[in-house]
Amino acid sequence: MRPSKRSLSRPSVAIAIALTTLSAPTHCFAPIARPASPTAQTSSTTSLNALGVFVRKAKEADVLKYCQEGPSDSVLALLKQIKDANDDDATTNEVGELQSLLTKRKGTITIVAEYKRKLEGSGFLSEILPPETLSPVFREFGAAAVAVLADERTGGCSYDDVVAMVAEQKEAQGEVPGPLPVISSDLIVDEIQIARAADAGAKAVTVTYEVVGVEKVTQFIKDAKALGLEVIVNVNSAEEAQGAVDAGASIISITGVDGVDGKYAAIESLSVPEGRSVCTVANILAKDNKALEEVEEAWMCRDKGFNCVWVSDALYKSGIDPTEHPGAIINSMKAKSSVKYASPKARSGKGEGAREYLGDIMM
Repeated sequence: MRPSKRSLSRPSVAIAIALTTLSAPTHCFAPIARPASPTAQTSSTTSLNALGVFVRKAKEADVLKYCQEGPSDSVLALLKQIKDANDDDATTNEVGELQSLLTKRKGTITIVAEYKRKLEGSGFLSEILPPETLSPVFREFGAAAVAVLADERTGGCSYDDVVAMVAEQKEAQGEVPGPLPVISSDLIVDEIQIARAADAGAKAVTVTYEVVGVEKVTQFIKDAKALGLEVIVNVNSAEEAQGAVDAGASIISITGVDGVDGKYAAIESLSVPEGRSVCTVANILAKDNKALEEVEEAWMCRDKGFNCVWVSDALYKSGIDPTEHPGAIINSMKAKSSVKYASPKARSGKGEGAREYLGDIMM
């Protein structure tokens, strides 16, 4: 194995343990074309806010515990594959499978439905159905991809849930609609988590810019590419969005920003190198009420030019209500309705005889 820049630096906890054990789409966001910069800006003094540092350190402790307990041989083999890969620039003009699925024609919006077992204090639902039950609902009602919040602290899920979701989606092979790609939405701080995601069958991972900084974003994109995975970079400002694109990100998700205008401000002046395309995702925050304002927000994000919305807690606000269950909410968000003429209500049913509950049409 030829040495790379990383192998000469202090190895991460996961790598040290592992080595010991082993001895273009039709509608994309590209408002400003420019020549591609030769390398991403990789300042070693990237500042993280206090919360980001705290979260990262807590996750690093979790990863250390996992490594001490002994990763499986299959995960270690994938980790070695990452280390053996060339450390070249991972920036590419090619459009990955997930990016293509999330990026449809202008005037439409795609949905990433996130599965989690723990809601963020909304109090709407005390128990969420298992992944095997909700997985086909996400698929049959039109989600473009499924994410599993594999961070046990925030989502109550583990990589076992990723495996279960992947297995259920595979059962739809040869059917219409077919299997959806599964995204492992963990708080990644080490490449061994990318190896775990690949081992679980995920097609993509999420990386949070605020938590790891631009250097790690760049490196994790390369690591994921070595295993054939795509990366969604979570950002919460225009500065982070631009940094992620410069680091090679092809999919960016605006997270932790409430309101459509705030989300749009993060991508409004985004500069994308000539020849590349970037898929923009808006993360829809759940409102602390029984209304369905999130559906209207999805329509507004669509009208602002976002390619996709990422929906999590809002899917579970009404439990298994026949008109406002997760599938109906997904269906409503995809509807070609206008906030000018319709108020958000969920849409249930499909095919002949389906009924729409999209509010009163203004005359």
